[in-house]
Amino acid sequence: MIQCCIFDLDGTLLNTLKALTYTTNQVLEHFGLGPVDEEHMKHFVGDGYKMQLKRALCYCGDEQEEHLEESCALYTRLFAEHCLYQVRAYEGIPELLSGLKERGIRIAVLSNKPHARTVENIEAIFGKGYFDYIAGEQPGVPKKPDPAGVLRILEFFQVKPEACLYLGDTNTDMKTGLGAGLITAGVTWGFRDRKELEAFHPHYIIDCPKEVFTRII
Repeated sequence: MIQCCIFDLDGTLLNTLKALTYTTNQVLEHFGLGPVDEEHMKHFVGDGYKMQLKRALCYCGDEQEEHLEESCALYTRLFAEHCLYQVRAYEGIPELLSGLKERGIRIAVLSNKPHARTVENIEAIFGKGYFDYIAGEQPGVPKKPDPAGVLRILEFFQVKPEACLYLGDTNTDMKTGLGAGLITAGVTWGFRDRKELEAFHPHYIIDCPKEVFTRII
């Protein structure tokens, strides 16, 4: 029986692509580079903002990462201003979350987005206190796909891995959920395609949030 559900943020709960693209392009423009379109950004994100910027800079010609350090500092400042730019919940997500809560299933967010921005995104869209646990990238805690963040959530909820459902939209998420021994579902409404998810053989691949209830729970 599933007792808790852990969600990835970007591309799973919220469509944040415009905010990520907008801020990244502001950084690139500062160095006379870019812009990057949203389709490429879908493949740059997912492993933390430093890797996101590294990929974007490389794509735009800075293969030696000459601007990486400065771009990280600039991105941090700009993203604090623009992290909610045109952010919205995916269709069916509010109903999924309310259905989980009605069933007594606790809900958590585990993201590689900086922690303060993760909290800001979640609370702006769903309200403060709606989720039982929110965690973004924090000093001293390895990013996904390392299981450290998952283990913290399981300890907080006092549940075993087999009683936890993990949902995400990227290869990083599949590695995270499966590596931690969770019931893992890849979602196809996010930033990556079904083929990427299938390569990791998650327990489920779902095309819309309501399938959590019709197929999993």
